[in-house]
Amino acid sequence: MMNTDRIVAVINPDSAPAKRIIGRSKETEVLIDATQGRKTKSIIVTDTDRIVLSALLPETIAGRMSSDPLKE
Repeated sequence: MMNTDRIVAVINPDSAPAKRIIGRSKETEVLIDATQGRKTKSIIVTDTDRIVLSALLPETIAGRMSSDPLKE
């Protein structure tokens, strides 16, 4: 679970800049791998400079953020 107020961006991991973000965050130890061994399908960037790897598609994450029952 994540606090949706902390999410700055959800991006696709296939681009070269996204791969650089992953590499740098591994080096600086701010990477959180939440894929549970599955393929990384999205990268979540937080306002606390943490990078979260997710096995969910960016569209799925965006849909879940917009239907957050705690915000209703």
